[in-house]
Amino acid sequence: MDETKIDRTAMGRLAKGLAFIIGATHPATVAMQTAADSGTEKDVKAARALFLKLKPGDRRAAMDMISD
Repeated sequence: MDETKIDRTAMGRLAKGLAFIIGATHPATVAMQTAADSGTEKDVKAARALFLKLKPGDRRAAMDMISD
């Protein structure tokens, strides 16, 4: 995954997708929602790092859920 920036709205949608796929209490989901709420660089980096640790299928499914 490249260093593409995503806006806070997209992160919020991605958090909802992750909640459906891996659960609302999973650390990656919580981090993504926190990053969407705060928008700070620290939170975004943490969310991205946890997102990249997910199984490729889970990442792809979450991204497919938010694609327009």
